[in-house]
Amino acid sequence: MKIALVNPPWSFDGSIYFGCREPHLPLEYGYARALLTDAGHDAAIFDAQIDGIDTAALQSRVADFAPDMIVVTTAPSYLFWRCAPPELRIPQHTLAALDGLGALTVAVGPHASSTPRIAVKKLGVDAGVQGECEEVLVKLADTPREAWGTIAGLVRHHNEDIVVQGGPQAVDMARLPALRWHPDIVQRHAHHHHRFDTALHGPGAEMEVSRGCPYHCTFCAKDNFRDRYRRRPLATILDELDGLIAAGASYVYFIDEIFLPWRELLEALVERPVEFGVQTRIDLWRPDMLDLLGRAGCVSIEAGVESLTPHGRDWLDKDCKLSTEELRDRLIHAKRSVPFVQANLIMTEGDDPEIIMRWREELQQHGVWANEPVPLFPYPGSPEYRRMWGLPDDDAWERALDYYLDRYASFSDIQEAQPRRLAELERAIG
Repeated sequence: MKIALVNPPWSFDGSIYFGCREPHLPLEYGYARALLTDAGHDAAIFDAQIDGIDTAALQSRVADFAPDMIVVTTAPSYLFWRCAPPELRIPQHTLAALDGLGALTVAVGPHASSTPRIAVKKLGVDAGVQGECEEVLVKLADTPREAWGTIAGLVRHHNEDIVVQGGPQAVDMARLPALRWHPDIVQRHAHHHHRFDTALHGPGAEMEVSRGCPYHCTFCAKDNFRDRYRRRPLATILDELDGLIAAGASYVYFIDEIFLPWRELLEALVERPVEFGVQTRIDLWRPDMLDLLGRAGCVSIEAGVESLTPHGRDWLDKDCKLSTEELRDRLIHAKRSVPFVQANLIMTEGDDPEIIMRWREELQQHGVWANEPVPLFPYPGSPEYRRMWGLPDDDAWERALDYYLDRYASFSDIQEAQPRRLAELERAIG
């Protein structure tokens, strides 16, 4: 079977989306292509975002490939499944442009994972994948459509209805191979994700050490994908990293939900000529491991602190064992060997604005940047959404966005100044 793995030409006009707007390597498609190829299929990635092409050019390229199946993602790279645009406007527009090619259509991403029925209905696809998609896509390609009812983790049209088969799927991380990206792709990837300490030199890239997280913070949308913590084999990680370095990458961002201390990996990174960035929890790192992290080449840390009070961290279910003062000291220690260190703060009730301002100023005196607390978006699939409204239903994305827009008058500086409602965004197709 010929499978086209399509990343749309993303645009975020009118969206509350606050993820990075630069192209990133589509890791989920890289794994899927490798697994599909190993299973005897012909799979190709069509990344309209990194190629900078519009839907007309994308349609032409996909048509030339003549696929039997077209896969479209509802989030720009696996890095942003956890903070995807709520609206399905761009995937809808992309699928409309690819209509008429005679191929089966499949949606992957957070929408089909958290709100499967409505995602498949809005997109008009033949099926959607719940959870991590790589292994399910192989099963879809291996199985005649009339037998798709045997595949767990699928949501599909059946007898004029939409049926949900089982729940979100999780990939066996030991099965995912070391990815190889063509040097031309790496060389065009100039973006260094979450790097602010210096002028950028050389291509950047992204890769994974692990998936999932052992914690269940209320704000994190990971219940239906990237939930259970799993680590890739060290040899596979280093093989993939060496391939990126050989292709010219000078910086790698590890997209892990949480980058945990791992001495053997860090010691191996010390020997490699590459810098890297991570997101993590500073309370999980001892001072000696932070020193090793810096020696290994880490130049950017995004550290989730979220709240400056024990009550606030408990309300967010952080399970943090350090005090606010200890968190401060750990961040300052990290800055001694890592050029850029950020403490993430979320707007929580009970946090005193004066205390926040003084804490941020104190950290800045030591070179650590802490953002102004940002509003918490209750993503469907997060504990925060469940706490407020229960399990997500067909109106979950509309409900979450309406709540967010009605509650907050100002947004982060990378969001649209006047975000629009979901129905308005999803009408703006064509």
